[in-house]
Amino acid sequence: MRKIALIILLKLFYISNAYGLIEVDITRGNLDPLPIAVSPLHVDIKSDKFEGLKVKSLGSDISSVIEKNFKSTGLFNPLKKDAFVQKPDIAHIKPRFEDWRLIKAQALVTGKILVKDSKLKVEFRLWDLTASKEMIALAFTTTPSNWRRVAHIISDKIYERLTGENGYFDTRIIYVSEEGPKDQRVKKLAIMDQDGANTKYLTLGNELVLTPRFNPTNQMVTYLSYFRNLPRVYLLDIETGSQEVVGNFPGMTFAPRFSPDGKKIIMSFAQDGNSDIYTMDLETRVVERITEHSAIDTSPSYSPDGKYICFNSDRSGLQQIYVMKSDGSNVKRITFGKGIYGTPVWSPRGDLIAFTKVRKGRFYIGVMRSDGTGERLLTENFYQEAPSWSPNGRVLVFYRETKSGPKGEGFTAKLWSIDITGYNERKISTETDASDPSWSSLLTK
Repeated sequence: MRKIALIILLKLFYISNAYGLIEVDITRGNLDPLPIAVSPLHVDIKSDKFEGLKVKSLGSDISSVIEKNFKSTGLFNPLKKDAFVQKPDIAHIKPRFEDWRLIKAQALVTGKILVKDSKLKVEFRLWDLTASKEMIALAFTTTPSNWRRVAHIISDKIYERLTGENGYFDTRIIYVSEEGPKDQRVKKLAIMDQDGANTKYLTLGNELVLTPRFNPTNQMVTYLSYFRNLPRVYLLDIETGSQEVVGNFPGMTFAPRFSPDGKKIIMSFAQDGNSDIYTMDLETRVVERITEHSAIDTSPSYSPDGKYICFNSDRSGLQQIYVMKSDGSNVKRITFGKGIYGTPVWSPRGDLIAFTKVRKGRFYIGVMRSDGTGERLLTENFYQEAPSWSPNGRVLVFYRETKSGPKGEGFTAKLWSIDITGYNERKISTETDASDPSWSSLLTK
């Protein structure tokens, strides 16, 4: 991963409550999106010797990515550029606030790009148009080919300033790319930016791959693959491409996932028709059994502090969600609603657990508090599962299968996202069918 140098060229400050009149309500989804104007960044070119890169269009390209990021949240309404009345270079120095207010904008993003000596220096400013004040000003230096990441980082900084929450735009999603008929699917590991750009395929499709999961602390991935029909748990370093086998297991292994500190993998392991939960220390390779029950225990997920584990089990007769301490003690059932519950995933905030629910032939993605109260079903469909959290705990990505033929004879599998409020459900563009998504942590801390 190419590093981005963050250089504070202008003083970063926050408007006091006496002046900051912009307010983004993050609890109500897309009911009242904030009107925001994203001006094309002014481009100052001192060198244009960059093969395959149209430097003159970088200003509009970066602003376009920022707009799409804002639009995707449901919290912002980027205004059309044909209504803008001030040139980008002048607006960046000092906006005519009254002109921008005439088009109903409440916030304005301006910027400047300097292309020189094989470097890209990007400045941006966020303006509160109601208070006629600058809210934030920062600059970044990187290579010109890294312009998309700059756009995502700018989006994160603005999102954080306007909502009070961390952003999630400078992230990636790993998933299983699928092609071919349903009974002969070719499955590869694929990775992309959270907005669907920069897709890369990490495996060739020679072996079945399942359940890729990001390490919360870095860009390492664990996943399950079948080598000569035997399950293997792999570790893959996204940055270097290096890969290693964590272990070969004679039985069936399911859903490997990292601990919050990235030092362990937790998974379920089936022998003689029974599945229990195990952990493996990645340094010592010591395996520890966490549950020992005659029922099927699977799909474990740590709480962000590492003190608890949620999992699903059929020990009550139907598959339900349970929570226990990380050593396997104090097991408690937390779901008691009608239906079958599975694939629990703890929020990075620690306050919610996302899950899949099946009832009367319909599949739901929902969230509940960590004690099982406050269950909310966010979306319903013919078939959908495998929710994964954005790093700020605001959005869920999952995959959904739908019938594609006019008579229901075909199907497609696609990635979708939805806000935890239940609003702003949208399909994420992928080059192929896709399943089993996992959202990375922020690339830039």
